Amino acid sequence: MGKRPVKELLVGEIQELLERSSVVMVIDYRGLSVAEITGLRRRLREHGGTCVVAKNTLMGVATRETAWKTIDPLLAGPSAFLFGNEKLKEMLKTYEDFARETKKTEFRGAVIDGALVTLDGLKAIADLPPKEVLLAQFAGALKVLPTKIAVGINQVPTKVAVGINEVPASLARVLEALRKQKEEQQQQQTAA
Repeated sequence: MGKRPVKELLVGEIQELLERSSVVMVIDYRGLSVAEITGLRRRLREHGGTCVVAKNTLMGVATRETAWKTIDPLLAGPSAFLFGNEKLKEMLKTYEDFARETKKTEFRGAVIDGALVTLDGLKAIADLPPKEVLLAQFAGALKVLPTKIAVGINQVPTKVAVGINEVPASLARVLEALRKQKEEQQQQQTAA
């Protein structure tokens, strides 16, 4: 079997992983031993993740003409690719623990749903509530909105009525003040 069929097989395997993944983290694995990479793979598997060490050119071929194409700027130097789907927070924590223990790896970046993100961006995304919770919160906000509009609309006539009722009372107070002022002026003129 020549090199070309093997490479095509590897590209096919990477494409399958990409189809099942919502995130791909790219790390520099320079200096890591086979045992360390194997340990990382085992730990990631517990959270549904996969670690693949592949040539950057093969990843470039696998992502060509896909939403994953944004990974290209991260493809430099020895790369390991961490593929994941639902348990992003757990995967990220696993990698961070591994990096802290080994002190030999560097996080280059990640692609999540076609967007290139930094480690801080990935942490922010991982801290978001699950999709179902966000949808429930959004639905709750939509449900409350008509009620708030109805309450606001109902308050307008009430405030107009209060304002209309207040006009005669205000006018009466003004007229009373004017009457008193006129009486005071007449008393001052008679006294003078």
